[in-house]
Amino acid sequence: MNLFEVNTDTCNQDGICAAVCPAQIIGFSKGQYPKPVADADQLCIRCGHCVAVCPTESLTHKDMPAEKCPPVQPEMLPSPEQCEHFFRMRRSIRTYKEKAVDGDTLSRLIHMARFAPTGHNCQCVEWTVIGGRDKLADLGGVVVDWMRCMIQNMPESAAAVHMDRAVARWENGKDVIFRGAPMLVLAHADKSLPPAPAACIIAMAYLELAAPTLGLGGCWAGYFMAAAGNFPPMKEALALPEGHQCYAALMIGYPRFSYKRLPLRNAPKINWRIK
Repeated sequence: MNLFEVNTDTCNQDGICAAVCPAQIIGFSKGQYPKPVADADQLCIRCGHCVAVCPTESLTHKDMPAEKCPPVQPEMLPSPEQCEHFFRMRRSIRTYKEKAVDGDTLSRLIHMARFAPTGHNCQCVEWTVIGGRDKLADLGGVVVDWMRCMIQNMPESAAAVHMDRAVARWENGKDVIFRGAPMLVLAHADKSLPPAPAACIIAMAYLELAAPTLGLGGCWAGYFMAAAGNFPPMKEALALPEGHQCYAALMIGYPRFSYKRLPLRNAPKINWRIK
């Protein structure tokens, strides 16, 4: 079939599909039916906007049949008040139960996070899940080795984030790297792809926000990420696919405690530049 087909019996010729197409590969003139432009198949980014926006379900993309795309359910959408409350209740979890997170639960969570936007709809994000406190302890040790190198070779930078204290606490048996989390989730991608860093970070943000809906909580693994970016022993330990870079990491598990209040935050600083 062509890139897409239009049911001329139901199409109302409103041109909405052409108006929302990011690649502008849908030709439309008033009184006519939408049709692919030249080279549309090569230029299409497979975002599905055309299928999703059609009010009469008249457009079917060859890679995205309309019948496989569920309809939006307005009653499922949160109100502004519910959305704000949900954002405010989000906490960075640093104390976890001993309970491990099963693979099905994490798979469902990653399934939700995969709907995060990616530049040019590249969908380039890949995931690695590392489980078991012994494995995380080994990775934590590599992070601490990186800290020791930083203290020796870049003392000012190390002092700015109190790496000496972190190393001392680690040596005293405190897990300051992963906070006792049972699992670590990595978002990584081919580093040659320009959208990769933002795509991984946005996808991980989606994953963290979705975690409480499954009874989970997470915290961004900052120390780990710093080491993963430029410490060869860590890159070797992670053994990611060739050419991949880890751009986001979240420790995750079942929170040991529940929070009862919504903390305050600073008011946003907004520079308005509108007429």
